Amino acid sequence: MPALDDARAHLAKAREFLEAAELNNDLQLYNAAASNAVTSGINSKDAICLALTGQARKSDNHAEAVVELKRAGAAGRDSSTTLSRLLKLKSKSQYQASSVSAADAAKSIDWAARRCCSVRCPGDLRVMPDWRLWTQG
Repeated sequence: MPALDDARAHLAKAREFLEAAELNNDLQLYNAAASNAVTSGINSKDAICLALTGQARKSDNHAEAVVELKRAGAAGRDSSTTLSRLLKLKSKSQYQASSVSAADAAKSIDWAARRCCSVRCPGDLRVMPDWRLWTQG
């Protein structure tokens, strides 16, 4: 599958997980909401990297994802801090005995939305000269 097709697929998943995060948050399922927001952020990272560089690495070490995003250009550097924040909630939302607070779940959704919803409309992914990722419907 060409890189832009892969980017579109990851963007669709990012949006799907963001919607799931919002629904889980509405149901006060804060761990599930944060977990879905993290997954949305990871898929947004893949979409950005694929659109900008033509590739996205897969690794269980998500710290490497932040580095990869930083290397993808200005849009990646701008997004890397937000992805780093999201990844800090991954273990707490998925594995630890302690739970994610309502406030942290809401923050995670906001962070995921910054990455995912910077591309709102269906259509072709494009990389603008200023390296912002957008779609044209």
